Amino acid sequence: MPYPQKARIPGGGGTTMTCVLIVDDDSDIRDLVAFEARRQGWEVCEAASVRALEEVLARHVPDLILLDIRLPDGDGLALAQRLRASSEIPIIMLTGLGSDIDRVVGLEIGADDYVVKPFNPRELIARIKAVLRRSGGLRSIVADDHDRRRFAGWVLDLSARTLQAPDGRPVHLTCAEFQLLEVFAASPRRVLSRDQLLERTRSDEADVFDRTIDVLILRLRRKIESNPQAPTLIRTERGVGYVFDVEVTRG
Repeated sequence: MPYPQKARIPGGGGTTMTCVLIVDDDSDIRDLVAFEARRQGWEVCEAASVRALEEVLARHVPDLILLDIRLPDGDGLALAQRLRASSEIPIIMLTGLGSDIDRVVGLEIGADDYVVKPFNPRELIARIKAVLRRSGGLRSIVADDHDRRRFAGWVLDLSARTLQAPDGRPVHLTCAEFQLLEVFAASPRRVLSRDQLLERTRSDEADVFDRTIDVLILRLRRKIESNPQAPTLIRTERGVGYVFDVEVTRG
């Protein structure tokens, strides 16, 4: 199929959002990268195969493509070569193949960068930003510089790192509690295991992580649930994990 030339996707508030397309058949990798990308205020599209990528490109034109080499229905290197032949969309290869030869081949066919799994999410985001700056694809999400999430009357301000209750009062959260709520707000109505929650809330700035996720959930419920003993926002999926069972909107 002919691939698009430009890298633009309509955004909210009359501006244009940066859009990153994650192409990987590993759903855990896609979830992790998508979470980190949304924390930057970027739009995220996902594809688990070559066919799915082509379906996404028929609807949206991303600013950058994160591309796994090994896909179930095609070779990522060959796909990158076809993309580069007809498009200037930046490509970062994301792969478990880390030999010097693999890196050289990836860069020679036109990839803008090459990241080897396992990777540090912060380093990956830094590399994405570097490529987007060079290509002109790094843009603000809205005119207002505050990135907010709203749910059930609550307002979570990711820029100011504050939480406002439906009645307008500020609610104090520890760093760990805030990060946990941020993770939930980024993945509403999706079941997250304890391991996933631990992975996504790890930070050099975190205040306590020797405590269990269950304890943090209990503390957070006491602050945002009308009845912590019968929670409706943070539900337990017995034997699996937790789900943030509420609609979350941006802005």
